[in-house]
Amino acid sequence: MRVLVLDGPNLDLLGEREPEIYGRDTLAMIHQRTRAHAMGLGLEVAFFQSNHEGALIDRLHLKDFDAAIVNAGGLTHTSVSLRDALLGVARPFVEVHLTDPATRESFRRVNFLHDIAVASIVGHGPRGYLEALDLLAAREA
Repeated sequence: MRVLVLDGPNLDLLGEREPEIYGRDTLAMIHQRTRAHAMGLGLEVAFFQSNHEGALIDRLHLKDFDAAIVNAGGLTHTSVSLRDALLGVARPFVEVHLTDPATRESFRRVNFLHDIAVASIVGHGPRGYLEALDLLAAREA
């Protein structure tokens, strides 16, 4: 199984942006652990991060993956276009958030992806990416 890990805006700042909320792990560290875990599960993994909504959508449109892990960041709460792209490519995906948006500011309770994801893993920090891989591997078995 080929898994695309799609990371949205500002996730490139992990480790330095609000570490009291998001922790000190960088996105590179998270990706490194995710890659190692995927190898152990026999999964191929590719990573893509962008601060631009259209770039994320264009990456999805390549359709060169079987399933995805999506941390859309703030686009979770604003992007009908990203939702439409995820529906359009018709690939299962797990939504991941390092924190639990529902426990934060009220505007973060709007979620355009939750109801179309096969699962949502929120508030588990970087471990959520590994849990998403486990879930996708179990679905394939």
